[in-house]
Amino acid sequence: MAAAAAKRLRVPTRRGYPSPALSTAAPRSPRDPRALCTLSTTLRSGAGEDEIERIRREFEDAKRNYLSIPAAIKDMPKMNPQGIYVNKNVKLDDLHVYGFDYDYTLSHYSEHLQCLIYDLAKKHLVNELKYPESCLKYEYDRSFPVRGLYYDRLKGCLLKLDFFGSIEPDGCFFGRRKLSLSEIKELYGTRHIGRDQARQLVGLMDVFCFSEACLLADIVQHFIDAKLEFDASYVYEDVNQSIQHVHRSGLIHRQILSEPQKFLIKKSQVFRFLKMLREKGKKLFLLTNSPFYFVDGGMRYLLEDQHFDGNSWRELFDVVIAQANKPTFYNSDHPFRVYDTQKDTLAFTAVDKFLPDQVYYHGCLKSFLQITKWRGPEVIYFGDHLLSDLRGPSKAGWRTAAVIRELEDEIEIQNGDSYRFQQAKLSIIHDLLGKVHATVVSTEKGQVYRALLDELNAERRQCRSGMRDLFNSSFGATFLTDTGRESSFAYHIHQYADIYTSKLENFLSYAPESWLHPPHDIKIMPHNAKVPASLFSTS
Repeated sequence: MAAAAAKRLRVPTRRGYPSPALSTAAPRSPRDPRALCTLSTTLRSGAGEDEIERIRREFEDAKRNYLSIPAAIKDMPKMNPQGIYVNKNVKLDDLHVYGFDYDYTLSHYSEHLQCLIYDLAKKHLVNELKYPESCLKYEYDRSFPVRGLYYDRLKGCLLKLDFFGSIEPDGCFFGRRKLSLSEIKELYGTRHIGRDQARQLVGLMDVFCFSEACLLADIVQHFIDAKLEFDASYVYEDVNQSIQHVHRSGLIHRQILSEPQKFLIKKSQVFRFLKMLREKGKKLFLLTNSPFYFVDGGMRYLLEDQHFDGNSWRELFDVVIAQANKPTFYNSDHPFRVYDTQKDTLAFTAVDKFLPDQVYYHGCLKSFLQITKWRGPEVIYFGDHLLSDLRGPSKAGWRTAAVIRELEDEIEIQNGDSYRFQQAKLSIIHDLLGKVHATVVSTEKGQVYRALLDELNAERRQCRSGMRDLFNSSFGATFLTDTGRESSFAYHIHQYADIYTSKLENFLSYAPESWLHPPHDIKIMPHNAKVPASLFSTS
């Protein structure tokens, strides 16, 4: 030890000047702090080598017990797929006004809708924007997109980001090809998206964006296959224009109303929930970007088996506002206009009060609050689009509720034995990796250290892959990344939704006086239960 402590040190010095004190130092006394430091490091190295062997034995024991899933995991309570999950305290009894979006909130659509949007937008690209006719060969692929992706207008990639704005290692596609981690780093320099790069990203946050994400990837792939140069921002502008044309031209609305049984899904419990609110004396309003004729046709179809006649669905609401132009509605000064449902015209008289037998167009939040006198905290608004529907109300002081249809399926998967088994294994690996990283080993034992580290990392990749494969085949889970972090989409839910659930009728399982509060032990998303490694312990 004395010889090791007395070993001469060579260190780089500033401006090339020699360091006589280090190069000519005499052997140090064991009481010299620097000698004690060297001695301590050597002892820790020896202990570290023993620790590595112990961690290796733990790892081998765990692998031998993988096939026998412990009863502790089977008996763990499962999350409720139809539950209401809470980010901020909400006392339902304090809510006197309930507002609703229409599409994917009051109404729900079949998978045929995404195919319809995709096909109509694709034809617009070819017929109106003169894209090659070969683009018509592409078809909507329901297995490809998830909600909450981003399109990079500069590089043409579809990205899935985590809660902190980093690209998921398996979540970057150029066209329909997944980029490797090395390709991601070559393209972006790092996985983290900085502020300058973030300005080039476009969020695809609502269910209607499924078809848009798929079409963007397919058009980029077309240019790649044809070996044609292209500007990724032009592709976005053209695809987005085509998607907007499908909605604004009324093509999609007319098609849906012509075959409602093909596109609309009847959910009688939704209207039971609305009637229950009315019976409790709550005020209800409808605030949608869709035109009235489309909402009216859809509601008539959805209610035809509920013993409602004619326009009586409007009797459920105190105020009906169509073509509201959200999110502009929340920060503009646009006036409200009375819409004549018979003549399809807008009146020119000023709107200073809302009448239950009238339908209103456009408007703004400022005028809405002035007319209704409804205070922010007593109002809750339900919507599916986190940015267009909920960001404005959240900033205005309303309570907000996100309707996320994917939630139910993903919780069912997370409740499954396959997912929990992989999650338990992953918890063990993370614990062991933490111990390995905290261990100091000598250079001579570095090869043993590295071998164990490589094995643990390989096992971790296998666990992550096993969990990921249970979800979307291209991008994995909607709310989680492969590394176990919450996704960027989850971040927006956490930021703009006080509560979230898979469908409106889930509220029927909760008393109107319920006080909803987040679990005290959950830091981010309350529906993401974790399986602790201690439950998988062999001791």
